[in-house]
Amino acid sequence: MDDTAESVESVDFSDVEIDDEFWSPRIETNREVTLEYQYDQLEESGTLENFRRTRDGEEGGFQGMWFQDSDAYKWIEGASYVLAKHDDEELRSKVDEVIELVAGAQGEDGYLNTYFSLVEPDNRWSNLHMMHELYCAGHLIEAAVAHHRATGDDSLLDVATAFADHIDEVFGDEVEGVPGHEEIELALIRLYRVTDEERYLDRATYFVDLRGTDDDRLAWELTHPEDIGGSEYDDGALIPDGSDGAAKSVFLDDDGEYDGRYAQAHEPLRDQTTVEGHSVRAMYLFAAAADLALETGDDSLVEPLERLWENMTERRMYITGGIGPEHAHEGFTEDYDLRNDGYAETCAAVGSVFWNRRMFELTGEARYPDLVERTLYNGFLAGVSADGTKFFYENPLESDGDHHRKGWFTCACCPPNAARLLASLGDYLYARDDDGVYVNQYVGSTVTTSVGGAEVTLSQESSLPWEGAVELTVDASDEVAVRLRVPEWADGVDVRVNGDAVDEDAADEGSGYVELRREWDGDAVTLSLDQSVEAMVAHPNVGSDAGRVALTRGPLVYCAEDADNDRPVHQYTVDADADFGTDRADLTDAVGTDVVTLGGPADVPSLDGWEGELYRPVAETDTEETTLTAVPYFAWDNREPGAMRVWFHADR
Repeated sequence: MDDTAESVESVDFSDVEIDDEFWSPRIETNREVTLEYQYDQLEESGTLENFRRTRDGEEGGFQGMWFQDSDAYKWIEGASYVLAKHDDEELRSKVDEVIELVAGAQGEDGYLNTYFSLVEPDNRWSNLHMMHELYCAGHLIEAAVAHHRATGDDSLLDVATAFADHIDEVFGDEVEGVPGHEEIELALIRLYRVTDEERYLDRATYFVDLRGTDDDRLAWELTHPEDIGGSEYDDGALIPDGSDGAAKSVFLDDDGEYDGRYAQAHEPLRDQTTVEGHSVRAMYLFAAAADLALETGDDSLVEPLERLWENMTERRMYITGGIGPEHAHEGFTEDYDLRNDGYAETCAAVGSVFWNRRMFELTGEARYPDLVERTLYNGFLAGVSADGTKFFYENPLESDGDHHRKGWFTCACCPPNAARLLASLGDYLYARDDDGVYVNQYVGSTVTTSVGGAEVTLSQESSLPWEGAVELTVDASDEVAVRLRVPEWADGVDVRVNGDAVDEDAADEGSGYVELRREWDGDAVTLSLDQSVEAMVAHPNVGSDAGRVALTRGPLVYCAEDADNDRPVHQYTVDADADFGTDRADLTDAVGTDVVTLGGPADVPSLDGWEGELYRPVAETDTEETTLTAVPYFAWDNREPGAMRVWFHADR
């Protein structure tokens, strides 16, 4: 870790006002449409009713997935971020209503989980590997911290601290174990930052350090199904019943033996060398470990996290920033397994953004906000429809036309996760250290912050993602540095201050940033980032993409849909060396805006002579020249159903 970067801190979204041609409409849709829509879904799915029944002392009648409480908590968190920026009385009323339900469902000892309260009150904390009590608790805590910071109100924070205190009393004494689904670790650190209670930081450390050790409660539970809760959902797959016909759990290997990789519990975090298992769980764990390193100065966590990041980005990540190809366990498999019909869960993209922000705070390295940018524009944004009411759970890189966004899911983790990230987008734009400000994302906005005692105001206008022109105006009460990230995709960069070109040395320090250090008095900074269409190839070991190319421009990955092309998209072979041009297409009705499309030469098979034939000698076939049209990946599946491809057969 670079010691000079230890004090890097992201500027809180509350100090950032976003006014951006690309992102602002999406943020407004999230505020005006998505949160209202999701509230209705919480009612229709029975999530809120579960809290009412628990509050009223009923037994039975639980509805939905056993961890469904978390959907309400993530909704509160997203709504709280909105309330921090907007005085929305209708939304505030709904948040207060849900908080009252949550508080009413809490037990006298601080415990709060509607599934166990309604269905199995005597089996609390007995099934850590799959029933997600700690996961739900973590999302409650994150919601409470967000609500408290947004409103100054302690109503939900009091609920969360009572539950956290209960957890702290139970774990390490009555129960020795870790959650099957990480989340509580991240939340307890956030709670510590608000309350200054060291026991919350200590308990987060306990959960991180215990995972993957010999004291593995998760392994014990797999062999003692009769001693744990969860029978309501015992389908022979998630909770083995011990019978010969029981399906293998995601916690078991091919020989039926316990394998903790699914929950990153196969070995201690500091010893892990590859990203494994359920991708969302992994991201939450790694983000929490980065937070621990930031809070405690524990450098022993940094090198393993960097090692895991490199394994993910160099061997186990899609070009969109999506992660986790396997459907069965929603996660990672092995190096270079990047099948194009893979999973790439939206929640995993959200978790990756969380982790990468914290890795930047640890190191000050530009590669982390580079990945935040790639993920935001591609792997994450594809997960939300333009109208804010439909969502992808999984984000494949190809489809035969049968994969579409849905309004809600039985397991509805992704929609409120997307809502909370969009509502807090300002958290990812700027950072500061003792002597300067980092501009990490080029999103139109204004930020006001302090740097080493100097007050700094920076305003930004950005033409991304369509063009590479950025304009900034900077005021500061003393000399400070402004550091401009040079994106990994930029073919070239031109930086000027008040019209004067910046010395090239400032842009070539190997840091990934152009550093401008001076006294600022309304000075104008312009940044021109060269964008060109790039035909990208995957590592030769990625069998799914052998002989194929993907098209990118700036931060965007492109795809082809049947809607724009005369032939089925699988028939196109592109010339990887050809120049692809750009055009502007008005897709306002479909995706809420016009977009930059790509067009370039391609070949398709001639259809002459195929009538009545299924197979023919190659020598008797021919090809025809045509044009392939590609649109941004985030925009796909917003028009008539049809096939989609990111990777194209290539003539190289």
